[in-house]
Amino acid sequence: QVQLVESGGGLVQRGGSLRLSCGASGRTFSMAAMGWFRQAPGKEREIVAAISWSGASTGYADSVKGRFTISRDNAKNTLYLQMNSLKPEDTAVYYCALRARGYYSGGYYYRLEDYDYWGQGTQVTVSS
Repeated sequence: QVQLVESGGGLVQRGGSLRLSCGASGRTFSMAAMGWFRQAPGKEREIVAAISWSGASTGYADSVKGRFTISRDNAKNTLYLQMNSLKPEDTAVYYCALRARGYYSGGYYYRLEDYDYWGQGTQVTVSS
């Protein structure tokens, strides 16, 4: 069983930065593709960024390209999301997710159904 715990959310002004972390329990983190998603009030959950098991491959939603960076430290079982130049439209609950299939596959994934475990989420609020 995998448990994911996000941290690092908060209130920030437009143009500010935050760094989210996602700590994972268990032995599968270092073998698994991971993703960050977000869900704003009244909207569907959407992909923000994804990363392969090794960190060699990454992908981003168009809305965050050039502003957000996903990374991971497999020795620490931790996933990160560095968010810069934040905008009010980035306000949402941010979730990390782990894909417990296809270990060491080398790819990254954008769909909700591609992931098997989810954290409880951390709130990010960007004021204007």
